[in-house]
Amino acid sequence: MSRIGKMPVKISEGVTIEINDNREIKAKGPKGELSFNFGYEVELKQEESQVIVEKIGKTKQSAALWGTTRAMVSNIIQGVSEGFEKNLELNGVGYRMVVQGKKVVLNLGYSHPVEKDIPAGLEVEVEKNILKIKGIDKQKVGQFAAEVRQERKVEPYKGKGFRYVGEQVIKKEGKRAAGSE
Repeated sequence: MSRIGKMPVKISEGVTIEINDNREIKAKGPKGELSFNFGYEVELKQEESQVIVEKIGKTKQSAALWGTTRAMVSNIIQGVSEGFEKNLELNGVGYRMVVQGKKVVLNLGYSHPVEKDIPAGLEVEVEKNILKIKGIDKQKVGQFAAEVRQERKVEPYKGKGFRYVGEQVIKKEGKRAAGSE
């Protein structure tokens, strides 16, 4: 039994929910509007200031989608009311990043600068060596952060590259000179 699926989703202040007959939930809030299409294995009900997700049937598919649907509904409600943010920290001598219009230009020690297009619906800003990615869609924010991080992952010897703020990287010990016999 899903421990996540059976918990009701609380609707935040200023957020309106609409559940359509064509299996779609729409959420409107101060930050914007999001929607999600849910499957036939689950049913959504709105009671007062919460949304309840119930599974239909006893198949593996319905059990799997029960918790997933509840998490997606929770994410769209949180997205339209508060939004999501991921922060990436860039460490390394000569590594720089700057936002130019709808692109992030990264100088990461390659022979050329790397340009990443900012997806629609996301805000990106740079403060010193921290890249802040903000948006209402949790999947888009996380995906763009992962794509930027992929350009230069943190390496384990000197700690150079992108890491999430607060991420602990275990540094390895370098090679030692061989002792003479």
